[in-house]
Amino acid sequence: MDCLVRDINIHYKVFGEGKPIIFIHGYGIDHHAITGCMEPVFENLNGWKRIYFDLPGMGKSESKPCISNCDIMLDLISQFIDKVIPDENFVLFGQSYGGYLARGLVRDRPDAIDGLFLLCPVIIPEHGKRTVPDHTPLVREESFLSTLEKDEREVFESTSVVLTRHAWERTQNEIQVGCDLADQAFLTKFVDEGYTFSFDVDSLPTAFEAPTLIMTGRQDAVVGSQDALGVLKNYPRATFAMLDLAGHNLQIEQETLFGQLVTEWLDRVEERSVR
Repeated sequence: MDCLVRDINIHYKVFGEGKPIIFIHGYGIDHHAITGCMEPVFENLNGWKRIYFDLPGMGKSESKPCISNCDIMLDLISQFIDKVIPDENFVLFGQSYGGYLARGLVRDRPDAIDGLFLLCPVIIPEHGKRTVPDHTPLVREESFLSTLEKDEREVFESTSVVLTRHAWERTQNEIQVGCDLADQAFLTKFVDEGYTFSFDVDSLPTAFEAPTLIMTGRQDAVVGSQDALGVLKNYPRATFAMLDLAGHNLQIEQETLFGQLVTEWLDRVEERSVR
């Protein structure tokens, strides 16, 4: 489906019925990065309306020169939400750069958000200011790695912590598929000129009181995990998980624990809603 927001087509998909959950994926990928890890969680759960969309310039959503900075991007997301679920409260998920954008929504409209999940979130937008470890793969399935082409293996080894056939296949189906569709010229210009909010997104007037889950990878060499500790004061109902054997694709590399923690978070959101 497509939703027209300020003359920009936003591509999205909806699964299930019930409490709306809005999913915001990371930079340069698309909704497959989220459906791949979240839809298995919902196989045995009812009462959730899952709304996955592609950010402008990513997946099948349009890019336009007028989307020149993060403030505009956030406004488009907010308008999209108002169109697809007008006057409804919702639960919010943000992955990587989507976690940065999600915190913008928390700042702007906290009363509309009944739960928050930040997965490997961007905390500090400037790459050089992030606290990140050196990239170190920890699990290697050499019999599989030897079957990859040289360039494929180099990319996989430089981005993943768990180097197995299963992780490779999921990475191709959930991450690479979005990379292949992205408008690279738009993304490059946006990073150079508008990736950062004009305001301090983590300066909240009051703490966000809804059930929250913040999940980070101990070996995440893209956004790190340490910086996320600095925003915990804003989320008194947060579970904070820093997972070993997990990089920036934590949901793939620690899929079982990921599913367990997400299910527990959804239970907390549901419990608060019925009080």
